[in-house]
Amino acid sequence: MDTTNSHTNSAEYDVVIVGGGPVGLLLAYQLKRFGVLACVLEQYQKEEQDQYGRAIALFPRTLEQLHQLDLIEPMLQLGFACRTSVTYKDGKRILPGRVWNFMENIKDTTYDFVLVLRQIFTEKILREKLTKVGVEYYQGIECVDFILNESTSLDGYPVASKFVEKVTGKGFELKSKYLIGADGGRSFVRRHAGIPFEGDRSDDRWIRIDGLIETNMPLARSYGAIESKTHGNVLWAPLDHAATRIGFAYTEEIAAKYPGGVTQEVAEKEALESMKPFDVRFKEIHWWTLYTIGQKMAKDFATRDRIILCGDAAHTHSSGAAQGLNTGIHDAVNLGWKLALQIRGITKPEILKTYNDERKLAVNQLIEYDKDISVLMTHKWPKWYEGDPNADPYIILGEIFEKARSFNTGLGISYPINAVNQTTAAVLNVVPGSRPPDVELTMPGTGRKLSLQDVTPNLAKFWVVVFAGNPVSTKESLLSLRDFLEERDQSFLTREYISWITISAINGYSPYETLGTKPFGDTFFDTTSSAHEKFGFGLERGGILILRPDGLVAHGGPINGQIVEDYFTKLFRN
Repeated sequence: MDTTNSHTNSAEYDVVIVGGGPVGLLLAYQLKRFGVLACVLEQYQKEEQDQYGRAIALFPRTLEQLHQLDLIEPMLQLGFACRTSVTYKDGKRILPGRVWNFMENIKDTTYDFVLVLRQIFTEKILREKLTKVGVEYYQGIECVDFILNESTSLDGYPVASKFVEKVTGKGFELKSKYLIGADGGRSFVRRHAGIPFEGDRSDDRWIRIDGLIETNMPLARSYGAIESKTHGNVLWAPLDHAATRIGFAYTEEIAAKYPGGVTQEVAEKEALESMKPFDVRFKEIHWWTLYTIGQKMAKDFATRDRIILCGDAAHTHSSGAAQGLNTGIHDAVNLGWKLALQIRGITKPEILKTYNDERKLAVNQLIEYDKDISVLMTHKWPKWYEGDPNADPYIILGEIFEKARSFNTGLGISYPINAVNQTTAAVLNVVPGSRPPDVELTMPGTGRKLSLQDVTPNLAKFWVVVFAGNPVSTKESLLSLRDFLEERDQSFLTREYISWITISAINGYSPYETLGTKPFGDTFFDTTSSAHEKFGFGLERGGILILRPDGLVAHGGPINGQIVEDYFTKLFRN
């Protein structure tokens, strides 16, 4: 087999991942990081696929997730950090802008921008990471069958998958505890598992074309929406390596001009037309595509407890909101820690099942949103619209994008109360299942500034954050918590899959002296008390916040060890 790494060539794995795109690669990287044996099998040789194109935009919440997985730095070195947008109609700029202006003035995150990086580079970075950490990754290998023996014990390998080397025709079998379908919209895993792929496919078609471009359009390195009468809401996207993408609707009227079909020359010509009255010239074309718009979602993202879908294998939609890769990454991050803790025998089975419930809810929201914007971007009305037929669809499009600002950035995506997200034991400013504020903290001694996300990386561990408030006022509660933990020294509260940190609202020379007791994990100072304030913890009483491994709020309450113990008792096996 052609592989980037042949460490073990074992026939048994904890997880076999079918599909070597960014979602499958990211999941494999996480599982290795979390102590789980996984391999990736991709049916295509990557050098034979398109060099460029495909997904380009990584939004703030996605960047935060990659940061907490120690993946962000090489992407920042290659990508284009976009903080500005423009909207043009008839060559004149519209202020305030429409559609992409949600990229501007993003608050409460280090990543207050959209990172534009073509998928080829994202995948390359992830493959290099897999090689570095020692994950087996095979190309030119096609999955042709799998069976599930449901009588196999919980710790056994119930999934037997058959693969064929596409060059030699040689077949082989791999056994695993779980089989992951990350093999795209035409997923073999989904089809063979018999999971319905429900939704619609329209007759609307779009063209995307990338290359090195010269133009007289002002602010050409901003994300742009060109409101065309003939080519829909035209996408202008600055890319990495000084390239640019133009995207437009390939309408019936345009198609009628080309009975011989679409070629690169046609795509280039219509791209230039779509940008009028601005002058545009391609110095070099890297990639182009014509595709049909549709929205589909798997009826279930997991079946029979052992077969799991993520990324395009679980859902497809238009590129109108540029959410495809972001949504797939959210799938992988949501699944990674849950799958690892299940395989390691730490969490109860219902925790892994929340992957299906949480991600289906979020994806369904995206699909309903995408149905509207994909129609409006073609300068047509959605079926539900009953307003003025002479109104401008682009204005409604802009309003929909603005209302979905927090969803588009990913910062507002949240999940309901479930086995992981449990109702807080006190009234707080944060909600279980949501992203917490990324507050600024100060390192003892050096005074170096850090964020909460810096000190709570995704290691498939839960984080218990003790907000100590003013330790003079909270000393009794802190001492009581210390006594509680020492009485339970061998319990799961001190095990490797739970980490603690302390945040004190009072600065000091020594964490121990400031707190008046042994710190709970590493200590950081909240020198302005803003972190306590944002979370809703008063300085007189403080509180405890439990974060999921993926950084979302899980639970919270007063400084009380019993609250922590009760929460984890519901999650963990005995």
